[in-house]
Amino acid sequence: MASNFHAGLVLAGSLVAGTTSAGAQEVILKISHFLPPSSNYQKTVLEPWCAALAKDSGGKLKCQIYPAMQLGGTPPQLADQVKNGVADIVWTSPSYTTGRFPATEALELPFLMPIGGVAGARAMTEYCSKNCAKDYADYKLLAIWSGTNLVMSTASKPILSVDGFKGVKLRSPSRSASKFLAALGGTPVNMPPAQITEAVSKGVVDGAMAPFEVVPSVKLDEVTKYHMEGPAGKPGFGQNPLVMLMNKQKYDSLSPDLRAVIDKHSGLALAEMAGASWDKANDDARKLLIGRGNKLLTIKEDDYEAMRKATASIEKEWAGEVAAKGVDGGKLAADARAIGAKYVK
Repeated sequence: MASNFHAGLVLAGSLVAGTTSAGAQEVILKISHFLPPSSNYQKTVLEPWCAALAKDSGGKLKCQIYPAMQLGGTPPQLADQVKNGVADIVWTSPSYTTGRFPATEALELPFLMPIGGVAGARAMTEYCSKNCAKDYADYKLLAIWSGTNLVMSTASKPILSVDGFKGVKLRSPSRSASKFLAALGGTPVNMPPAQITEAVSKGVVDGAMAPFEVVPSVKLDEVTKYHMEGPAGKPGFGQNPLVMLMNKQKYDSLSPDLRAVIDKHSGLALAEMAGASWDKANDDARKLLIGRGNKLLTIKEDDYEAMRKATASIEKEWAGEVAAKGVDGGKLAADARAIGAKYVK
């Protein structure tokens, strides 16, 4: 199964499809994503990945990158765009299309995945090598990695216990995160990263759940003061899996030599590169927040366990929902927990 996954995890972000025969023309692969060209993803993951493809293919694999949804549509439509050939490759999150990738949804559940980017990438890759074949049957899954642990960032007061969530409105990045907040007595408000800072500044929400690396990238640090995470050595509050998907027909049209280049630079290798980039971005964000005088707070272990207990029903509810699709959610969640525990440090 793992070998099938790596074949399916092939090709991650930008490249060109063509043949290696003499006189063969270059094939430019169109790559679409939802962040600006200055984003951490494009600068430290996608562009280096494209450069590696070009080098190892002798210039026959090249990228044409379309950041910030330049091909039209919205982030939830990226999965359809690559399936239908509007783009050859996309970077997106399965969390944007609830119900479409049911096995992958287990990775969003609270308290299952490790906090770090590299650790999360390894855990998610191992999990999907066993469980995600049906989710991505219509695609070539090039890589899956972790958007890293969600933390709470608030403007006026810290949240350090279950009681601290009551009456607080926080931006939520996914349905699972929304259930997490609601179970703790908070009010989740779904919105994309680009809208968070304005919503906090206008009092629409009191703060947000987002990884550390997102905070300075959308200038959330300018309107929030407190940033809360769980204790070290424990699973995170929740994470959004991130995937690079390739059009299946496009991949199949490549020569064996070019597919081999894509395979070499995709799968776990690409996931670990992305995870390392996210870890560095999180570390840089922490330093920036401290430099601004913001407060980085760690929730005490007793309060963390109380949050875990208060949100325990989320997993059972999700398992019941996916059972209607013939998916054994209980087994998937148990598998995700066991795999995640291997990588928690």
